[in-house]
Amino acid sequence: MKRNLVQKIIAAHLVEGEMVPGKEVAIKIDQTLTQDATGTMAYLQFEAMEIPKVKTRLSVSYVDHNMLQTGFENADDHRYLQSVAARYGIYFSKPGNGICHQVHLERFGAPGATLLGSDSHTPTSGGIGSLAIGAGGLDVAVAMAGGPFYMTMPKIVRVQLLGKLRPWVTAKDIILEMLRRLTVKGGVGKIFEYSGPGVKSLTVPERGTITNMGAELGATTSIFPADENTLTYLKAQKRPKGFKPLAPDEGAEYDDEVVIDLNQLEPLIARPHSPDNVVPVKEVEGTKVDQVCIGSCTNSSFHDLSVAAKILKGKRIYPGLDMTVTPGSKQVFYNVDKSGALSLLIAAGARILESACGPCIGMGQAPPSGGVSVRSFNRNFEGRSGTKDAQVYLSSPETAVACALKGVITDPRRLGKGFRTPTPKTFVVDDRMILPRVKKPDGVEILRGPNIKPLPTRGPMEETITGEVLIKLGDNVTTDHIMPAGAKILPLRSNIPAISKFVFFRVDEKFVERAQQKGGGMIIGGDNYGQGSSREHAALAPMYLGIKLVLAKSFARIHWTNLINFGILPLTFADPADYDWQEQGDKLEVSGLTEFLSDSTDVIEIRNATKHKNFKAKHGFTGRQKKILLAGGLLNFTKSQAA
Repeated sequence: MKRNLVQKIIAAHLVEGEMVPGKEVAIKIDQTLTQDATGTMAYLQFEAMEIPKVKTRLSVSYVDHNMLQTGFENADDHRYLQSVAARYGIYFSKPGNGICHQVHLERFGAPGATLLGSDSHTPTSGGIGSLAIGAGGLDVAVAMAGGPFYMTMPKIVRVQLLGKLRPWVTAKDIILEMLRRLTVKGGVGKIFEYSGPGVKSLTVPERGTITNMGAELGATTSIFPADENTLTYLKAQKRPKGFKPLAPDEGAEYDDEVVIDLNQLEPLIARPHSPDNVVPVKEVEGTKVDQVCIGSCTNSSFHDLSVAAKILKGKRIYPGLDMTVTPGSKQVFYNVDKSGALSLLIAAGARILESACGPCIGMGQAPPSGGVSVRSFNRNFEGRSGTKDAQVYLSSPETAVACALKGVITDPRRLGKGFRTPTPKTFVVDDRMILPRVKKPDGVEILRGPNIKPLPTRGPMEETITGEVLIKLGDNVTTDHIMPAGAKILPLRSNIPAISKFVFFRVDEKFVERAQQKGGGMIIGGDNYGQGSSREHAALAPMYLGIKLVLAKSFARIHWTNLINFGILPLTFADPADYDWQEQGDKLEVSGLTEFLSDSTDVIEIRNATKHKNFKAKHGFTGRQKKILLAGGLLNFTKSQAA
C-alpha cells in the first residue's frame, strides 16, 4: 500500500484502531512537552496516577508563559515544575531559555517522532517532520504515564506548494493564505501535509511558522517532509544524527488537496479580531499604527529577527509608536547578538524583551486604549492583548517592520528591493539552561507553594442532569473567551478555586455569580465552540463551577476532548435550528444518560422545561469516551483501569 507521510508515521506508532478517517486510533507517543501555564496542572494529574517515572522516550517541561513575577505565585510554580521534573525523569527548560516551540524545534524535534504537547501550537515541530499534536494537559499526563493518545483519525489533506515566493512575501503569508481560503474552522478533523516543489525553498524555521499557525485552522496538526533542508538545519543545531529522510510514497493518496502558487502570493494581513480575517496588506494601507510587536512562537527565529534588523539598519522607528522584539530562545538571542543584528534593532529604537511568550498571551505590552497593534503573532482574539478595545493585526515580520518605519500599515514592497538573510551554517549552541534528567531522583523533594491547590474532580455521570442555561454564545467562541489569559489570571493556573472566578469574565462578569447561585448549569454555544488554545482550564474551571452540559452547533477538537476528560457532556444540536429558540435562563433536563452512554444510539432527547418543548441532541463519542464520561472524567477512568 502506498502511504502518505502522515500514514507512515501513524502506522509506525499505531496501538489500536484503523487508519480510516472518522475511526478512533490510538498512537504511541515518543515525546511530550508542557509549558508552565498548563504544566502545573498536567503534573498534578501525573502525580495522581502514582507512576514512579515518565515512560516516554523524552519529556520536556518548559517555562515560558508566566514570566512576570509580581507575586510569589509564578516563582512557586516554577520551583514546583523544576522539582517535579527532577523527580520523574523530565528535562527542564529554565525561565529565560525560550518559548517551548522554538526551543523544541532547535534542540529536540525529530523527524518521524510523535510529539504530544499541552499547548495548541505544538504542531510547530511539524516543520521538522514530527507528527506533533496539541492536547489538554490530562492527555499529556496519560502519555507520560505510558498510555497511548487517542484521536479520531483525521482526513489527510495535501497542500501543494508550487513556484517560489517573490520578494517581501514570506512563509507567514502562506499560512495567512490558507486561513483566508479555509477559515478557522477549515482544518477541523484534518491534518495538512505540505508537498510540492515550493517546499524545497523553505527553511525549517519558515516551515515551523506555517505548521505553528495551522492550529488557527483548527487542524489536528500540519507536517512537512524531512529533506535536505531538514538535515541542513539539524547540522546547524549540531545534532545531525537526529535526521532521517521522510517523504510520502510516490502515488500516495490523500482525502483532499489544496494548491497554492507561491508566485501569485502577495503580503497579507489578518484584521481584527480573527486570524482568518485576511486581506492583502495594500487594502488596509494607511491605517495608523500605535504598536508593533515581533516575536511569539510563530515568528521569533534567528531568520525573522535578522530580516527585521536588516530592514531597520540605519533607520529609526516612527516616533509615534512603540516596537518590541522578542527573541524566541536564548539561542536566538546569542546568535542575533553575535551577528550584530541585536545592535541594529536596539539602535532603531526597538525594545528587546526576554525570550518568552510575553505580549502574545497578554503578559505585558498591552496596546493603548483603542490602539492598533501589528504583530507577527498567531492570534488576535478580542481582548487577548490585554486591552479589550485594541485592534490587533497579524502579519509577517517584514510587514510589521514596514509599519514600524512608516507609522501606518504599509505594504513592505514599498521599502524597495527585497532580500533574503542566509541562515548560519552553525548556530552557537548552549544547553546549560536545559537541566537534564536527574540520575538519582528518589530523594528529590517536590516543592509546593501555597498557591498550588489539590486537583478538583467530580463523581460519576448522573443518570439525569438538570440546570439553567447560564449563558448563550455565538460562533467561534475561543478558550480566551471562556478562560482568559493575561498577567492577572495566568498565575492562578494551579489554583482552580481561584481561577474559576474568571470564567467568561470578559464576556459576562456576572457568569460566575450566576453559576454559584444556581449550583452550576448549562452552556449553549454556536459553531466551533472552544477554538484556540489547548488550555484545559477552559473545561476544568467550568466543571468546578458545576457545569454539566455544553450544547453547541459544533466544537473545536481539543476543547471537545477536554470537556470529555473532565466529565462535562458536550452535545451538538441534531437540528441546528433548535439553537435559535434556546435562551439564557431556560431550564434544561437530560434523562437516561446511563443508557445513552452505554448503547449504540447517538441521539438523545432534551427537555426545555421553561418552554415545555423537547428537542434532540447528538454526539460523536467513541466507546472509550462514553466510558470516560460515565466515570466522571479521564482521571477517574484511568485510575479504574489501573485498578
